[in-house]
Amino acid sequence: MLGVVIPLEDSKNKQASVKPLVDLTSPDMERVNQLILSKAGSDVQMIPEVANHLISSGGKRLRPMLTLASAAMFGYEGDAHVKLATSVEFMHTATLLHDDVVDESDLRRGKSTARTIWGNQASVLVGDFLLGQAFRMMVDVGSLDALDVLSTAASVIAEGEVLQLSVAKNMETTEDDYLQVIRAKTAALFAAAAEVGPIVAQTSKSDRNALKSYGMNLGLAFQLVDDVLDYGGSARELGKNVGDDFREGKITLPVILSYRRGTAEDRAFWRQAIEGGDSSDANLEKALGLIKRYGGLSDTIARAQHYGTIARDALAPLPGSPWKSALVEVIDFCIDRVS
Repeated sequence: MLGVVIPLEDSKNKQASVKPLVDLTSPDMERVNQLILSKAGSDVQMIPEVANHLISSGGKRLRPMLTLASAAMFGYEGDAHVKLATSVEFMHTATLLHDDVVDESDLRRGKSTARTIWGNQASVLVGDFLLGQAFRMMVDVGSLDALDVLSTAASVIAEGEVLQLSVAKNMETTEDDYLQVIRAKTAALFAAAAEVGPIVAQTSKSDRNALKSYGMNLGLAFQLVDDVLDYGGSARELGKNVGDDFREGKITLPVILSYRRGTAEDRAFWRQAIEGGDSSDANLEKALGLIKRYGGLSDTIARAQHYGTIARDALAPLPGSPWKSALVEVIDFCIDRVS
């Protein structure tokens, strides 16, 4: 099996866990799960079939838990946060359905993707249906601020998808270019998910900004660790094939760093493999060797730790509570996936 394990320098004796957040949000997540099943229903038989294939396939549902926690930590007791958390999960699910079509992916969370079972057209259209349902729930909540935050995130995510297409298989992509892509594609939804909690709790603008910053930087750290796992993880951890990013010609940070630090011969290899589409197993092995030689994985982890620190600092001024502690531990959990 291809892959390397990169130990974290600051590895802790106790592995960080998402369990405190799961436990705290469990009652509200039951309500979210019921609403997901209800709102994914349709008289058009294929819609719930496709939607439930992905919805029921696992995943930690971290984004909706951020919404629930960020509302509860400010004492919110209504049900708007449940509807918004469900909206966030539907937005995420829709982007996964669309992503798998764009990336021509065959595996998602260890299962065949919806597009390989029902086709690309069904995947795109069911994703559109889920987005529509998400916006209906946002309207039900009746908060223009929350609607503004989530609808803006939806636009930013779409921009990120298009931006990723524009840099695909382009070895001249810079680290700044790449961070712009993942800030839009991944981190924007984390930020929105965390920000709408304090909005419905009607707390201060500074609290909103704190949770938005937390979510944005957590999302960046989360995606950078995913990039590392694609070259240094396992199919079980990823829910997809190790090296899929390489085979799909995706430009991620480990590749960018290794390309820029390499010799002329190394850069020629990357252009042949990524731009030329020569993604054989032998070339994947060589890519792994170059990434290791030039510190592509360890330095990407260091970047993730940097954003994790920013996320932690964003929460620092808030009063101590089990909710805050759980959100802080989620930062370590996301980064410790590579330990």
